[in-house]
This record gives sequence, C-alpha cells and structure tokens, in this order.
Amino acid sequence: MKAQLYLESSALIDWQTPTVSALAAELASSLSDPEEVARRCFEWVRDKIAHSGDIQADVMTRSASDVLREKTGWCFAKSHLLAALLRANGIPAGLCYQRLLRDDGKGLSLHGLNGVLLPGVGWYRVDARGNKPGVNAQFTPPREQLAWPIVEPGEADFPGVWHEPLPIIVSYLQRSNSLAEAIKNMPDIVTFR
Repeated sequence: MKAQLYLESSALIDWQTPTVSALAAELASSLSDPEEVARRCFEWVRDKIAHSGDIQADVMTRSASDVLREKTGWCFAKSHLLAALLRANGIPAGLCYQRLLRDDGKGLSLHGLNGVLLPGVGWYRVDARGNKPGVNAQFTPPREQLAWPIVEPGEADFPGVWHEPLPIIVSYLQRSNSLAEAIKNMPDIVTFR
C-alpha cells in the first residue's frame, strides 16, 4: 500500500478546495500531534455535520466540499469530508465499509466510515456518521468505538482501507437526487474480492 495515495485530493475527497483546506488548517491550528489533529477533525465532522437520514435532508451531497457547504451528508459523504480534512493536514486517510442491517429492517446495505493512519497505532477506523440515541462513536485509539457493531446475520466488516470511494458508492451518490431515492436505493454488496 502506498501511503501517498491516501494523501491525494480527488473529485470526491477534494481537500484542495479552498473552503475545505481552510477548515482543515483551522482545525489543526495550535496542534502538533497528528493523533490530536485527527481527533479534532473526527469530532468536528461527527458533531457539526448532520447525517442526512437523521434530519431527513432532501439534498444529496457527494464531495467533501458539498458536505461542508450544505452541512449534511450520508455516511459516505461525511467520510469523504473527514478523509479530506485529514489529508489536507498531511495525515493519510481512506475509506472503510461495513455491511449492516438497514434501519427499517428491510435488508442490508453498505455503511461508510474512515481509516486513518496514526503514528504508533497503524490504520485505525473511525465512524463520523453522527451520534444519536443508541449510537456512540468515539475516537479512542488504539481501541475502536464505531457507530455500529457487527451483530446481525449477514452483517460484515469489509477488510482494507480504500484510497477512493468504491464505484458502487460513487454510482449511488450520483443517481440519488432526493431523500426518497437515497433511502430506496441504498447500496449493497455481499463480499469484497
């Protein structure tokens, strides 16, 4: 794995966008420890950006800059913003995925979160989807405290940290233009190969 790939700016992890890079610099100000910078970025995205499903937002955000502008995003889009803020601060970050039972109980779907490369820890997964009753995601390296544990049949933690979003996620975000479409077409795959 080439760490440089996890620092790149791209169409969805667009950390070189001025608003994103400015926020990244603001969040890192007065900090020199990469773990503390990562914690501040994680907590900011978790607490300041609403999860679109939680607030029933009818706007679809895709890129980090979209999420920052609209102050909302699905888990996938929020993970794009967190990756962008970390990368802008020189901290390698990527995307991770889980397969979880849907909130409505009607099948399974993918859930997006992040992996961040921390000195002395290695790749560490965090989930900035946003806390609510029954969800308490925290930044507690080296111990993970994700939003959702794997408990139901068919649920899975998919291995690896991806430097770019999975094609199925990109397609989902591009074709969903409303809350109803987003909920109806939640992406799912059974296994990673």
